[in-house]
Amino acid sequence: MYAITGITGKVGGALARRLLDDQQPVRAVLRDPGKAAEWTVQGCDVAFATMDNAAALAAAFRGAAGVFILPPSEFDPEPGFPEARRVIEALTSALAEARPGKVVCLSTIGADAPHENLLTQRSLLEQALGTLDLPVTFLRPGWFMENALWDVPAARDVGVLRSFLQPADKPFPMIATKDVGHLAAKLLREIWSGTRVVELEGPARVSPNDLARSFAKALGHTVRVETVPRERWEGIFHAQGSRNPLPRMRMLDGFNEGWIEFHDRGRSVVKGATTLDSVIADLVGAGAPKTA
Repeated sequence: MYAITGITGKVGGALARRLLDDQQPVRAVLRDPGKAAEWTVQGCDVAFATMDNAAALAAAFRGAAGVFILPPSEFDPEPGFPEARRVIEALTSALAEARPGKVVCLSTIGADAPHENLLTQRSLLEQALGTLDLPVTFLRPGWFMENALWDVPAARDVGVLRSFLQPADKPFPMIATKDVGHLAAKLLREIWSGTRVVELEGPARVSPNDLARSFAKALGHTVRVETVPRERWEGIFHAQGSRNPLPRMRMLDGFNEGWIEFHDRGRSVVKGATTLDSVIADLVGAGAPKTA
């Protein structure tokens, strides 16, 4: 039995469906009982737990051959990341008590970055789970291609891609969430000892210019890049409701300045198969205005 947290999301869902397609038993670890039917009809066992409830998580993980950890993302954390620390404490306690056969934990590129930023939440997670006497794999994917969902309206309506990643011709490591889920399913079925790190990016690195070209191809009209000056970031993020935008700004600095990167600049990463064009086409199609 493989216990999967975050199963209702893109990565966890792709992972669970791959395991189910291969006739593997899956336990869906859910927060919302209203989402249970979707998974029980597919043959999943179901357990309920929030990611900060150690007792409920331990019960969900107990007896599992493998556990997939998808920690919640806090995009506007309080200073010191107290939200992440509560989850990390619960997860560490639950795994130590339940002692599943192995753990695959979704981390991120930049979990080993030298400066504090939004991704430091994953650094803290790796540090804590790395102390467990269990086989643990930290899966570090690049920037999710699906983050471009936020760019669909402007690209569609005014032909502009407003990019915080810059310069516009710099290629960044990106990956489709489907590929992350599929690799996680493969890793869960492997045998290893101790702690290991697996890094993952797509078939080619992606610049903001590449994103604009993919949008233009999907939309059928020109899309140009406008890089957003850094001095405007704080005001923009505050206007969007952020109370503490500095961690997000420092994450973007890390990508732009090159200190958020794979440990050998991607020479030994696993490569996904899903192309940027296919992801953008799906995002544009999903965001198309509905007709009668």
